[in-house]
Amino acid sequence: MKLGLQIPDFTWPGGPAELGATLAKVARTADDAGFEFIGVMDHLFQIRSVGSDKREMLEAYTTLGYLAGHTSRAKLLAIVTGAPYRFPGMLAKIVTSLDVLSSGRAWLGIGAAWNESEARALGIPFPPLAERFERLEETIQICLQMWSEEEGAFEGKHYQLARTLNSPQSLSRPHPPILIGGMGERKTLRLVARYAQACNLFPTPELPRKLEVLRAHCEAEGRDYDGILKTSMFNFDVGPSGEKIGPTIGMLRRLANQGIQVAIGSVKDVHTIKPLEIIGEKVIPAVAAF
Repeated sequence: MKLGLQIPDFTWPGGPAELGATLAKVARTADDAGFEFIGVMDHLFQIRSVGSDKREMLEAYTTLGYLAGHTSRAKLLAIVTGAPYRFPGMLAKIVTSLDVLSSGRAWLGIGAAWNESEARALGIPFPPLAERFERLEETIQICLQMWSEEEGAFEGKHYQLARTLNSPQSLSRPHPPILIGGMGERKTLRLVARYAQACNLFPTPELPRKLEVLRAHCEAEGRDYDGILKTSMFNFDVGPSGEKIGPTIGMLRRLANQGIQVAIGSVKDVHTIKPLEIIGEKVIPAVAAF
């Protein structure tokens, strides 16, 4: 098993004036500690499960570009991009730019989006769920076409592109890997089987069944189930001095036994840096054999 860091909250001591310096230190430490991924949420306002909507929230891809300049090995992604938030052609250019500037470390994490209130607040169209899934699939198709040698038109139900030229092309070949987030059995996991190199799930009691559903979709789509990376969200809390290392490793072992290969999540008190160092020293080596 490998670990990934998600940074969902930017309300740290020092406020916005110190945010950039703190974030750079967090990213460098996680990179050096051996985290496989570093990601951020694609939200416009802070989400309720983290805190007030008035807490600091940075735009995802601007932040990932900043992280690219302060890291050298970790893979970078939004967990996950809200498909309706950006036109697909522009999204492909954004992820390509991140891939080129990070020396081939960009992933496209994407989903149908759920936070209607933040989208409406900033004037972003937010269609009904069924249409959002249609747009999600077309977005993935457009990105794949732009990452191929095909630069002709794209004619979809929701999007029409006159020319899918993409220069410079991504360094990741055949394209930046695609991770689709969500646990929906009829649509999300079917799209994972059809297009993605990874899924991102929640560590609920339903997790084993969701993976079986994914396996069935893979059989229907002619995909190798074992070729899809299984990732799960996770909350890392090792304690200020590592008091909770044992229970943390135990929870990660249970996830690994269920079929999860990468646990990606927030680290309690990440801005203090010490928890990242503890995870790098004690947890990452321990779970590597799972």
